[in-house]
Amino acid sequence: MDDPPTLRPDETQLDGDWVITRGVVSTDQVEGRIGWLTETQLERVVDSDDGWSTLYRDPQDERLWELTFPQSGIHGGGPKRLAVISRADAAARYRMTFADTG
Repeated sequence: MDDPPTLRPDETQLDGDWVITRGVVSTDQVEGRIGWLTETQLERVVDSDDGWSTLYRDPQDERLWELTFPQSGIHGGGPKRLAVISRADAAARYRMTFADTG
């Protein structure tokens, strides 16, 4: 089986989903791709203080990506979201300093 595709320059957000079939919850391909990207392709920078988000850096193009769980009403925060975040927003959310906050 081939690895999922790496991030393309035109991608800015990936939203995973959970699929329920006959009462069994499974993840969709996007959710699996997010897991693969965060485990093998992106560099972990920092976790949020509350543990509900993580900042990653793409070594290919230096973009920052934030992993979140936007469906907080679902157990475990629900499916994952991986989205580009500006350096300024990352600096504010993660109390970090970047050479370039643009």
